[in-house]
Order: sequence, then structure tokens, then C-alpha cells
Amino acid sequence: MTLITTLIADYHNPDHGKAIVQLLNNYALDEFGGAEPLSEYCQQNLPAKLAEYPLAFTVLAYDGKTAVGLINCFQTLSTFACQPLINIHDVTVDQSARGKGIATIMLEKVEQVAIERGCCKLTLEVLTGNPIAQRAYEKFGFAGYELGDEHGHALFWQKKLAQK
Repeated sequence: MTLITTLIADYHNPDHGKAIVQLLNNYALDEFGGAEPLSEYCQQNLPAKLAEYPLAFTVLAYDGKTAVGLINCFQTLSTFACQPLINIHDVTVDQSARGKGIATIMLEKVEQVAIERGCCKLTLEVLTGNPIAQRAYEKFGFAGYELGDEHGHALFWQKKLAQK
């Protein structure tokens, strides 16, 4: 195995953009990504759209010259702490590279960026039916959000709106 390297993607770099779309599309095609490809619109516009969000960043992992992992992140604000936080929105490792600790290497890079930006925490969501991802996140120090036993744990909900 070659050395795994990580970098913060440059959304204006065509090679980084291609890697982002390819890795995210592979994730979308996976059962844990919904098992459907990204829309043509998304595939054509995602890097440019990400570039419009100054507090967005993407960590790419490379095995040699091959992009094998991606984490898309968005910096936002913890109102209770009155400090920035990083929401990890997408995490994916190419099937050919799974089981090599690449997610952990990418999470370390995200944590480094969060510390540099003065963030108070990292957040993410994970499916209850994805125990492999849950174990990786728990090993890294993540835990389910709850205020206390009497109130239970947080739920992640969505309401879909019209899409392009």
C-alpha cells in the first residue's frame, strides 16, 4: 500500500472537481447513499456550487495519484456555544480502498481544520443501519447527541423541496 495523503480540495482545480464528482457519485450509487446516481445537473455543477460557499471545504484522500476518499464539510455556528462548528456532510471511501483507515485519516484532517478555525465541535449524521460507519465514528470520538436520559437522543429529520 502506498502512503495515503490528504488535501483540501481547490474547487477551481479541474482534477479536484472530477475527483469530488466521481467519489460522490459512487457514494450516491451505494446502498448507503440512496442507490441512485447524482443528477446530471449536480454532476456538471457541484464543484462550482461548492466554490460559492466560502465556509465549505472538501477533504480528498489519495492513494498515490488515485482519489479514494472524500469528506464534504460546512462551517456553521453553534448558537449555544457562540462559536463556529464544522458539520461533516458527506463521508465516503471508494470500495477498493475500504478497511485501510482512510476515513480516520480524513477525519483527522477535518479536525485539524476545525481547530485552526476555532471550532467548538464537529457534527455529522449516520444511518442506524450502517454499523461500520458508526464504529469508525465512535472510534474517532463521536457519540450520539443527547441532553440527558429524560429527553432521549436527537433525531435527524428532513423535508424535501423541489430540486433541479
